[in-house]
Amino acid sequence: MRAVIQRVRAASVRVEGRCVGSVDRGLLVYIGVEEGDNETDVAYVGSKSAGARVFPDGHGRMNVALSDLSGPNRERRGILAVSQFTLHGDMRRGRRPSYNAAADPRAAEGLYEALIGWWRGAGYLVETGVFGAHMEIRATNDGPVTLLVDSRKLF
Repeated sequence: MRAVIQRVRAASVRVEGRCVGSVDRGLLVYIGVEEGDNETDVAYVGSKSAGARVFPDGHGRMNVALSDLSGPNRERRGILAVSQFTLHGDMRRGRRPSYNAAADPRAAEGLYEALIGWWRGAGYLVETGVFGAHMEIRATNDGPVTLLVDSRKLF
């Protein structure tokens, strides 16, 4: 399972012109599920992404996790989760990406939902896109700060 994590000041996702999810200060997380992923991958990506210390502390150093943010409007601070199978696109051959490593959509949706459940179970506000839909993402990146978490690279 791969996740691209971006620190944002605000992010929203629209489907067919309608806003279906948004967060203020928080994380925009694009999620790609790979063939063979399971609950272990969900827990790894869930823990690493939510626990990432990417917000500045009092000295301006990235030393604060999402759960440790304080200040006004805390209720809209959270994770905007967007499914994105193209994270498993392989461009090593030719110019057209191969998506052979991406999980079957039914399996991928189940693990995507499991990751959302993992974050919610840990107490995070989680907003989402619509799995498999064409989505328009709007984000105000903060930094920019962008990280990649890949459960296949545990060691």
